[in-house]
Amino acid sequence: MDYIDIAVPFFILALLIELAYGNLINKNTYRLNDTISSLFMGSLRGTSGILKIGFSGYIYFQIETYFALWRMDSSLWITWIFAFIAYDFFYYWFHRISHERQIFWASHVAHHQSEEYNLSTALRQTGTGFFISWIFYIPLFLIGVPSYVMVSVASINLIYQFWVHSRHIPKLGWYELFFVTPSNHRVHHAQNDLYIDKNYGGVFIIWDKIFSTFQEEQDNEECVYGIRGAINTFDPIKANTHIYQKILKDLAFSVSLKNFYNVLTARTGWSPNGSTEGSSKEIFVVEDFEKYDPVVSPFAKFYAFIQFLCMTYAAVVLFADKNMDYEHGVVLISIVIFSMYCTAKWLDAKKIIKLEYLRLVVISLGLCYLYIVSPEILLINILLLYLVINIICMPFLNKV
Repeated sequence: MDYIDIAVPFFILALLIELAYGNLINKNTYRLNDTISSLFMGSLRGTSGILKIGFSGYIYFQIETYFALWRMDSSLWITWIFAFIAYDFFYYWFHRISHERQIFWASHVAHHQSEEYNLSTALRQTGTGFFISWIFYIPLFLIGVPSYVMVSVASINLIYQFWVHSRHIPKLGWYELFFVTPSNHRVHHAQNDLYIDKNYGGVFIIWDKIFSTFQEEQDNEECVYGIRGAINTFDPIKANTHIYQKILKDLAFSVSLKNFYNVLTARTGWSPNGSTEGSSKEIFVVEDFEKYDPVVSPFAKFYAFIQFLCMTYAAVVLFADKNMDYEHGVVLISIVIFSMYCTAKWLDAKKIIKLEYLRLVVISLGLCYLYIVSPEILLINILLLYLVINIICMPFLNKV
């Protein structure tokens, strides 16, 4: 069973509690632009999750049905304990290689781009991970872990990782010796020379201690969050694709089998032209670091927040309606992604009025299509209301 859907309301509640607590003690760790960007990317992850189920699910089914050595008994508690520990072991190696090889970093980098560290960062997930992440868990199916158990422990593993994305929880004594905690995971998200590329465990920190990738958080070295070679935008599309763009540029540098092999197997940040931009080897000076926080007008912030609420509702509609036709889903997802892109541009302090008018046209075309093929569906009324909200906002955006 996948427990993620059940946990989402608790994620949001915890996020609001952390926000309120931070304001109460005058140590707020949230920024509107950064938080909206993270939550947008969480929504994109949910969309790609649909593809992952279809893409990897078929392969897992074939392995479990025809190639598994035996089938473990899911009614035995030892099966669940073994699967939980084994999954975290393979997660450690998947997570580690996602930092050490750029073809995997291209997918994972999105999770590390936030220059803040709070519970919304946990929801900042890649939208392209379904391409390769499934490969690392094939051994679990080969040795007979039932798919039901596999899905369950994977979701529990991910849920556990949510709470460790906080700056308000101090070190936890003996618990730090065995488990991933907010303290040692803060290290993982830091780009300081001392901390970078450390602490890869999902639930158990013991893997890092065994394989020499552990680093304790130091009182005299405050974590600086984000990535080297920052992209300086809240655009979720660029966040998910900028390393892939680098890889394509590197492939074009020299059209040869040797270069092709080198690019695809290279360590993170390597380039055939000798550049180390964006890699852990790039020079990083803590004192010179400045967070990306462009000045945005009050109405642009309000508009971005309204768009965020609308996109959140759209995501609820998309995933709650299990009977939605595929074509209707494509229309809704296309509008959502385009709207996220436009909203991010406002948060980047870009005035994109022409793009906003184009978005109105796209929404209108989507409405016309839905009305022609399925005039009775509720989605039409939802998009019509969304179109009206955007039309009302346009005169104010023109004045920004």
